This record gives sequence, C-alpha cells and structure tokens, in this order.
Amino acid sequence: MIKACAGLGRLEEGRCVHGQIIESGLESQVFVGNSLIAMYAKCGSIEDAWRVFHNMPSQDVATWNAMVLGHVKCGQEQKALELFRQMKLEGVHRNSVTFIRVLNACASIGALEEGRCAHAEIIQSGCESHVFVGNSLVDMYAKCGSIEDAWIVFNKMSS
Repeated sequence: MIKACAGLGRLEEGRCVHGQIIESGLESQVFVGNSLIAMYAKCGSIEDAWRVFHNMPSQDVATWNAMVLGHVKCGQEQKALELFRQMKLEGVHRNSVTFIRVLNACASIGALEEGRCAHAEIIQSGCESHVFVGNSLVDMYAKCGSIEDAWIVFNKMSS
C-alpha cells in the first residue's frame, strides 16, 4: 500500500496507511520506516519523511539513501549533499545507490567540486566499476560542464 500511495502521489492516503502501521505496531521495523520515508518524499512531504526518520529506533544505509533521494526529488539538492557528508561523519557505509543519488544532486545544481569529491570516494569504495555509478559520473561531469572528465570516465567504462 505504501508503494502504491507513493507511485500515485497520494499523500493523504499514505498518511492513513501510516496510521494503520502505527496501530499495528509495525512502525519500528526498519524496512517499513524506509518505505514510509520514500513515500513521503515522493509525495513531496519531506517534513513527514524527517519525522519518520527521527522516530525510527535505527537507520540503515537504505534509510539514509531514501532521505537523500527525498531531498533531491523535493529540489533540495544542497540538503541532499549535507546528508551525504553527515552519513560519512556518522560512519554509515555508503553504497552505489548512495553515490548515484549524490551524483544526481551534483548534476542538478552544477556542483562540480562536490561531484569530484564524491568521485574520489567512489574510487576508494570500489564502486567505480558499477555501470550505473559510471553512467551517473558521466552525466554529472557533462551537466557540470566538464566534458573532458566525462570522456575520461566513459573511456574507463568501455575498457
């Protein structure tokens, strides 16, 4: 139901489902919380997503990724980049999904230096060989006006 509400952008119905989740005692499950965060973000209610985030007994990388994506979808790319930095400070392992989302944020606002920093971390993490990460790097560099870097990444991908 949560995914259906998210896909249709039905915020009020999503809130009703959330109420039923609370009544059933399932709200403390990380998977359920992650789904709620994603639903609220897709429906444009980042405040509700934050409430769920803060009420969760624990968060995993998917929780953080949902928050990063939520801010990108709501046009708050700088906040998405702040969350990316906060993940590192809090010792949350960042994965290929995290990197793809942060690169999308960089591409949206032309944050070339932030993108380069993310690229360095991608190399350190070993995620550079992931096709979707490579595509996101090419996209980010191109949208930030660094065609030469986009070509370098592209050529590494095709070898």
